[in-house]
Amino acid sequence: MMFESFIQIVTTDFVLYALAAGISLALVAGPLGSFIIWRRMSYFGDTLAHSALLGIAIGLITDSNPQLSIIISCLIFAAILTLLDRNPSVSTDTLLGILAHSTLAIGIVVLALAESVRVNLEAYLFGALLTISSVDLFWVLAVVLFVAGVLFVFWNELLSITVNAELAEIDGANVQRLNLILVLLIALTIAVSMKIVGVLLITSLLIIPPAAARRLSTTPEQMAIKASGIGVGSIVIGLGSAFYLDVPVGPAIVVVATIVFLVLHFYPSPHTS
Repeated sequence: MMFESFIQIVTTDFVLYALAAGISLALVAGPLGSFIIWRRMSYFGDTLAHSALLGIAIGLITDSNPQLSIIISCLIFAAILTLLDRNPSVSTDTLLGILAHSTLAIGIVVLALAESVRVNLEAYLFGALLTISSVDLFWVLAVVLFVAGVLFVFWNELLSITVNAELAEIDGANVQRLNLILVLLIALTIAVSMKIVGVLLITSLLIIPPAAARRLSTTPEQMAIKASGIGVGSIVIGLGSAFYLDVPVGPAIVVVATIVFLVLHFYPSPHTS
């Protein structure tokens, strides 16, 4: 009886949408997150996530498509950060810290001042995976397919500039263009991930699974694939745990991923003698 009720719940539209969206994003978050770890870009991703809230505010106030406004906002901020990082007048981490918290604060203030706009701010801050609609799922799948395609085409080049940018440039790679491509891919993924784990937890989906997979991998490709697997497992187990424990889905997913990371971190690595 309990099994039958569980099957009925799992096969409902909103749960299927949530699983499809979460698993799809986890698959591309693995390789993208691996690049973030290899290049020490975690704070960069956090800044993009915080800036997304300003995009939400602008979209709601202008009565435009919220998902499109989030994507545009993230892409614009990603391009701005890339340009500023080339000729920084202040250190990169200081610049990222200023932009991360200022854009988050401005977005919240704008939403609070707009009396005609009523929005569930908690859903954007901590995620609302179970409210994924067919339109949201379409955006997620479209972005995931695009990101996966670009990663497939540019994988070797992105890997070469990550290992040694100067040597890659000597070999003819356009380092600045490849850096911009990577940053824009991260921005796109963050933009459509907001309903999964929210602004405040979004980079966790990109960072924790690859960090956990690093202990199990000997090649970049292994790390990317295993990170995707850990991400998918975290989505599925987190969603199920949230349902049975009646807790928010986004934080539950992050907690599951964190537990996996801690277990693997303290478990002796099979690649060490």
